[in-house]
Amino acid sequence: MPKKTHGEGTVFRRRDGRWQAALQVNGARRTVYGKSEREVRDKLRDLQRRAAGDGALPTPGRRTVADLVGAWLAGAPDLKPTTVAQYRWFFDKYARPALGDARLEKVTPDHLQRLYASLTPAVGQRVHVILHRAFDVAVLWRWLASNPADRVLRPVPKPKSRVLWTRAELGTFLEGTADHWLQPLWLLLLGTGLRLGEALALTWNDVGLGVAVTVSGTLQRLNGAPVVTTPKTPAAVRTVLLPPAVIDALQRQKAQQDAWRTAAGARWQDSDFVFTSARRGAPLRHDVVQAALRRECARLGLPAVTPHGLRHLHASLLLNEGLPVTAVSARLGHANPAITLKVYAHALAGQDAQAAQAIGRALAPANAPAT
Repeated sequence: MPKKTHGEGTVFRRRDGRWQAALQVNGARRTVYGKSEREVRDKLRDLQRRAAGDGALPTPGRRTVADLVGAWLAGAPDLKPTTVAQYRWFFDKYARPALGDARLEKVTPDHLQRLYASLTPAVGQRVHVILHRAFDVAVLWRWLASNPADRVLRPVPKPKSRVLWTRAELGTFLEGTADHWLQPLWLLLLGTGLRLGEALALTWNDVGLGVAVTVSGTLQRLNGAPVVTTPKTPAAVRTVLLPPAVIDALQRQKAQQDAWRTAAGARWQDSDFVFTSARRGAPLRHDVVQAALRRECARLGLPAVTPHGLRHLHASLLLNEGLPVTAVSARLGHANPAITLKVYAHALAGQDAQAAQAIGRALAPANAPAT
């Protein structure tokens, strides 16, 4: 027999074992389902809260998850075009087959949990971010009373083990790639900690007088075409001073690019980018840089690193030298130093021993021999 809840609404168990709750407001009736009484009571409370605040019930109609994601991404003012493209790709590849045709009101946390379990933790985390934001929009639009992704166990990827070269390996790399056409770019990543997209978006105007670079954009691909978008966060817009080795590398890059331009003649694309292809001056592709770096590591017998790994090496070297975390964070363009602390805890571990020795000296008796 249906059980009355606080306020208007009923909760009862169906013959098929599932639980059902119903609420009627201003002539409109909504029904929700769940595997347990607790689940449907939670859903009913969500409906009651929405009805009390808006004076109306959510109306999902016959909309599906694919309808929601499509409508959201078609007019999301807070997302970059490249982010929209990435979200569409991840949804279509990993979530649409399982959830695309599901009616919004029938999506439950266990549906999402099963989907995440079928994916790798890293992919599951990305899919969760997309679906959670989409369901938030559904609640905002009153298509749903609550966000089912609020009640799931989020996928947690295992931290990646980062390859960091020793100083000897770094020396081998610099010496072994001295004549490579991409060494100026790799030196810039090592010497500044820029993200690869930030480096590829640099123009010669951003280099200024040659002692610093101004980061104001990032080069990405949208439907295969290069586009320069704003950086990840406001903190990523920054000016980074250059060490002498990088200043020299940029001068070499200017000289070799001038030679490429002369050889290409009318075929040259005057994009003004610092780093371009050698034949026509087209914006460099990320995968070209990554593949070349991978080949050079193999040729030199070095542990393979990615361009982002060069950024990590830059930060780790600075922290090992005792540079304050705040200074390293600003150089990397992190939103706040807490991110730097989280990502580079390994590089700070050795400083704890230094701290112990320092406090030991401070607490030692005045007549104790120095250590």
